Amino acid sequence: MLAYPSTSSPWPQLASPRHVAVAAAAAAPARGKRRGAADAGEGEAAELVRFFLRKTAGGKERLVAVLDRHVKVVRTEHCFLLFEELGRHDGWVQCLEIFRWMQKQRWYVADNGIYSKLISVMGKKGQIRMAMWLFSQMRNSGCKPDTSVYNSLIGAHLHSRDKSKALAKALGYFDKMKTIERCQPNIVTYNILLRACARASDAKQVEILFKDLDESLVTPDIYTYNGVIDGYGKNGMIKEMESVLVRMKSKQCRPDVITFNILIDSYGRKQIFDKMEQVFKSLLRSKERPTHPTFNSMITNYGKARLKEKAESVLEKMDELGFKPSYVTQECLIMMYAYCDCVSKAQQIFDELVNSQSTVPLSSLNAMLDAYCMNRLPMEADRLLDAAIEKGVVPGASTYKLLYKAYTRANDKVLVQKLLGRMNKQGIVPNKKFFLDALEAFGTSANKPRRVQTSNSASKPNRDSAVNSEIAASSKPKLSPLEAKPSSNSVIKPSIYSESDSETATSSEPKFTVWQVAS
Repeated sequence: MLAYPSTSSPWPQLASPRHVAVAAAAAAPARGKRRGAADAGEGEAAELVRFFLRKTAGGKERLVAVLDRHVKVVRTEHCFLLFEELGRHDGWVQCLEIFRWMQKQRWYVADNGIYSKLISVMGKKGQIRMAMWLFSQMRNSGCKPDTSVYNSLIGAHLHSRDKSKALAKALGYFDKMKTIERCQPNIVTYNILLRACARASDAKQVEILFKDLDESLVTPDIYTYNGVIDGYGKNGMIKEMESVLVRMKSKQCRPDVITFNILIDSYGRKQIFDKMEQVFKSLLRSKERPTHPTFNSMITNYGKARLKEKAESVLEKMDELGFKPSYVTQECLIMMYAYCDCVSKAQQIFDELVNSQSTVPLSSLNAMLDAYCMNRLPMEADRLLDAAIEKGVVPGASTYKLLYKAYTRANDKVLVQKLLGRMNKQGIVPNKKFFLDALEAFGTSANKPRRVQTSNSASKPNRDSAVNSEIAASSKPKLSPLEAKPSSNSVIKPSIYSESDSETATSSEPKFTVWQVAS
């Protein structure tokens, strides 16, 4: 039923670094002279980096030892690619080892680009002190910081846990940059700071930065506005988000598909479904084309509002536009049916996902386990976990966290002890936050029904109506024993997009643009 998820990177089998160089050189004449030489160089460097990482996969050998053996062919560009690859994973210590190794080589020349990349990697991994140490090392080596280095330093600070303190430091660096001629802020600087201020709900500082941007020679781009709209949208600051959209229009910057997706998700999170639907229709009329995240967001937000028919109509529209559901879409459907108390439908989607995938992602298993737990079915969740482990799936910390909360809420001491035994066997040590979340679950009444707030434009399901439950049960086929409760009866029309069925899509309805939705 389930298969092992892939845990190792598929590095190609290479005989030696010399063979890589020969193969790349042989392929070069087939391309243009100038472009071909650049492509061949990039391809050779990338293949060489893959060779090094393959040699060290699974802790077989230290990366520095591999570099020592091939020191004749390794140069700065290879180390830079290694920083990028290791930065995607938890390899910041290896990055520092490679950097120390570089400094001992004859060909090494201190470079702002290397320091900028390393500072960025350290920041993303929460190693702010290391990032500051690298900044001081760069100055001691004779390099003068430029805009890219300060951008990396600002980004590193914004990854720290104390967001208010980090934002104050970032703005301090921003003010310092404006006093240094070679470090004048560019559009990347403004984009980083604007997004951070919007995420911190600091609308006043956002306005100050926008004013500063208007007075500078820097021109805002689509990433500038998308970052601020996204920050406001995730905080539920709809009015501020719409004011940025109006500013975007005044600057004649056309929205792209990411803008539409952010707006759809933001309105959906606040359950303002009339505006969400208008933005979606505006997207369909524009030159942009919806993507999988567009549909996934709508399905998820309709599911949280327990509007099953509307969520299913999104799936129909997806099929009509030629989109095949991805595994993420199927996970969204599982959670949607879980919110709507349709566990048997969630199980059906999960079975289809398992049968269609060669390896089932851990996130998909977590989604089905969460569906069981939300509907007070801890025993079914435990049986699914047993089956997954038997098939070789290795649960992660996120899996154990959601199950621990559910078992604690259900006050099932046997399942809690069994789960802790599994964690101990796997070597997963719960931290303070793990148990704090469990205490939250204790504070939630196990018998209290879930209450989901909907917008004025969507009908509210009658959560206590026995009549509605009987009508739903009599009009649908008998559910499997996995079904915890009958599906709530909704009066919302199944389709919100069909010209013939939808009340909001008649021929007399004005066609709104994304600007009109905001205003």
